Amino acid sequence: MPRVLIVEDEPLVVDVLETALRREGFANVVSAQRGRQAIARSAREPFDVAILDISLADISGFEVAVALRKQNPDIAILFLTARKSLADKLMGFGVGGDDYVTKPFNPLEVVARVRALLRRGNALARPANRTYDFGRFQVHADQGRLVVEGRDVPVPAREFKLLAFLASHRDTVFSATDIYKAVWGEEPISSADQNTVSVHIYRLRNRIEREPSHPEYLVGIHGLGYKLVRPISLAAEANQPPRSRAHHQRSAAR
Repeated sequence: MPRVLIVEDEPLVVDVLETALRREGFANVVSAQRGRQAIARSAREPFDVAILDISLADISGFEVAVALRKQNPDIAILFLTARKSLADKLMGFGVGGDDYVTKPFNPLEVVARVRALLRRGNALARPANRTYDFGRFQVHADQGRLVVEGRDVPVPAREFKLLAFLASHRDTVFSATDIYKAVWGEEPISSADQNTVSVHIYRLRNRIEREPSHPEYLVGIHGLGYKLVRPISLAAEANQPPRSRAHHQRSAAR
């Protein structure tokens, strides 16, 4: 059951949020009126989602977000605040926020956004200690190794994190925004951040593709994003029964 932390110094707002969340099935909801109290509570027990006000009595919600993210890199952070300026919104995303809702608010919308953050967190989570085999190359996620046609290929840490993320979600399309958040751990603020993803994709293609300009494995879907796939020919061969594969290989050798 997901655990939700509400950091808010207005009792009425806390009551509205707790009521809405519990009515929608969130049984584990905890609140803190002060930022330091929230940080201390999070240090004792993990939370899946934090709903943060910015204007708290002791420290700002921005400081709380930074501390919570350090304690738990996977926590989803939703800012719920009366501060509506673009500068505040950019600051919220810049310190690790995943969503930003301004007051006054509809509690059902907040619950819906919490659910969306949890779904996205589940989608982006990467299983550990796995090897992903794409035929031409293997991604050893737990060892940080890329092996292409039997040879170890050095890969910088960030590029490997991107490769392992896509490998663990084979055939799933991710936008540049989702990739940036999963691999760099923060919200992209500018087009330059999204271009960073494109540059890393380009470099990875040069490492794993036979013809990087015509990728078979790390493919782009126009207007949607990128995904890592096994070429259709390899997938079809893997699905053949052993006798059929042997016959196919003998025929090809003639």
